Amino acid sequence: PNLRSQAMDASWTTSRSTVVGVAAALGGAVALGATAAHAYGSSPARPPWSQWRRLVFDGAGAPCGLPGDFPVTARAIRRALKRIAPFVHRTPVTTSASLDAIAGRRVFFKCEVLQRTGSFKIRGATHASLRAVERAPGAPLVTHSSGNHAQALALAARSVGVAAHIVMPRTAPAVKKAAVLGYGGIITECEPTNAARAAAAEALVREVSGTFVHPSDDVDVICGQGTVACEFLDDVPFLDVLVVPVGGGGLISGIAAYAKTVRPDLIIVGAEPANVDDAKRSKDAGRLIADHAPGATTIADGLKTLLGRYTWPVVDKCVDEIITVDEEAIADATKLVWSRMKLCIEPSAGVGVAVLLGEEFQRKYDAATYPNVGVILCGGNMDLAKAATTLFAAKEAGAT
Repeated sequence: PNLRSQAMDASWTTSRSTVVGVAAALGGAVALGATAAHAYGSSPARPPWSQWRRLVFDGAGAPCGLPGDFPVTARAIRRALKRIAPFVHRTPVTTSASLDAIAGRRVFFKCEVLQRTGSFKIRGATHASLRAVERAPGAPLVTHSSGNHAQALALAARSVGVAAHIVMPRTAPAVKKAAVLGYGGIITECEPTNAARAAAAEALVREVSGTFVHPSDDVDVICGQGTVACEFLDDVPFLDVLVVPVGGGGLISGIAAYAKTVRPDLIIVGAEPANVDDAKRSKDAGRLIADHAPGATTIADGLKTLLGRYTWPVVDKCVDEIITVDEEAIADATKLVWSRMKLCIEPSAGVGVAVLLGEEFQRKYDAATYPNVGVILCGGNMDLAKAATTLFAAKEAGAT
């Protein structure tokens, strides 16, 4: 084992040097480009194989000072990646010269917008479904969701051969209901309140003897979402800062738990709409604040959910900070990606881009010190008719 680790250390160092050398020899005319090649040689990279293997596969316990028995670990996330691999896409990492110029640094985008069902949610839903059928073979799955998780669980349940019962508010867009039905989900409508959704889901679990899968605050879901970080850091190990949209926290807590284990020096920044800023307020207060102001809304409707029992501790301990952005910035960033990168992201994904380009991020994380930034483009499920009004026509949404 020691000889193998030494060999892998040498191989990793050689591979790293080779990439830098090839990029330099080609004058930067490669996908990484000259800037990234320079950064690849100078910025923090993945630890030596012997240390990385010990951290991930041998189980170094919970990261960031979380309790030793906390169930979300890098090892659990790596196992989740292996489980879900046959059912999900390994999404590409892309760059944009236009966005690099605007940001003043090299930016790498993890394109979960190109994932099955159009968002990262299929990862957690698939992992939770696989684990659920191991524990209770044949039992239907139940959840409540008005968006991406509803579609993801419907497809995941079909993939593992069980029924999916989805509680959706009666006001949910018809296009999203149609997608759930198209994936084989069985919809039960309810009033558009959190209390009504929870009550209807609880009743369904009893009625169908099903297993409830929470959209974000579920260990198996969080581990599934964390596989985004496995792929991203395998592909781009030299990131200095990683910007992740935050709503219910399933994505950012999975990513942070993994990233802070294999790259403790990596800065994790949560991106949140200012109108629904429970994560920011919780982080600032040092305690969970699970509420929004009455009537609070945002065009980034996928981020209106709240942190919970499992997501909050990771956000508290492993996420370096939360930065919020207003509605105009979200709309402008979403339109920018549509126009420059030709990727039809939803506004929830635009929140991360808005944070990256915002004054607060640029001031705190200067390009000279933090030249390589990763951004998660978390999804692309948006009603195009709605986009025409919220992004491109309405002055209050940030159109110019």
